[in-house]
Amino acid sequence: MDSLNTFFFTAYPYVAVIVFMLGTIYRYRKKGFQVTSLSVQFLEGRVGFWGTVPFHWGILMILLGHLVAFIIPSAVIAWNSGPTRLSIHEGVNFTFAVALVVGLVALILRRLFHPRIRVVTTSMDLFIEFALLFQALIGCWIALNYRWGSTWFAADLSPYLWSLMMFNPQPEAVIAMPVAIRVHIIMAFSIFLVFPFTRLVHILVAPFHYIWRPYQIIIWYWDRKQIRRSSTAWSEARPKNN
Repeated sequence: MDSLNTFFFTAYPYVAVIVFMLGTIYRYRKKGFQVTSLSVQFLEGRVGFWGTVPFHWGILMILLGHLVAFIIPSAVIAWNSGPTRLSIHEGVNFTFAVALVVGLVALILRRLFHPRIRVVTTSMDLFIEFALLFQALIGCWIALNYRWGSTWFAADLSPYLWSLMMFNPQPEAVIAMPVAIRVHIIMAFSIFLVFPFTRLVHILVAPFHYIWRPYQIIIWYWDRKQIRRSSTAWSEARPKNN
């Protein structure tokens, strides 16, 4: 068990980040037109709305909360020093976590049972959605059973993450945490690991060039083996295979 803890909380984070960076760079440079959310909104929109909206709001706000606690842990601890502020903070976080779960459940059911969505769904689409759902559910369970997570995240997990950033891993506090929290952390690194190979990669691309680029026609019935190279310049003419 000690060797597993050492691997997952000392070496594994670096493996995940390296794969994340190299995989993302490779995919953007070599397969640029695959760096997209591959939206299926035009195939089905009603259920998609009730899945997409809570999913995006939930995941963005949860990520923002974790990021703030990581970057300025002292400010989070100071804010949480007041019981009312702490309760509001935890309540808002849990609300967005529930929204994330609701959105993911709707999106997964849509992918599994809607005939047109199922046709364009890949195994990786389902894998990452189930992984995110598991991560969100265990996060909610932790929030209910190990209260005031924003405080102990800022006090214990933030120093651990900063130690990784400084290439001086100090996992002792994390290893001493309950199993559920350790699984939650390992899952977070695992999502980083597979990130470049999923449609989540589109969040790294700021779509400012959409304003002036020629329009892009997306046709689902294309040959997957002949995707246009990302180095091909845009043209007003209809692309051969996109």
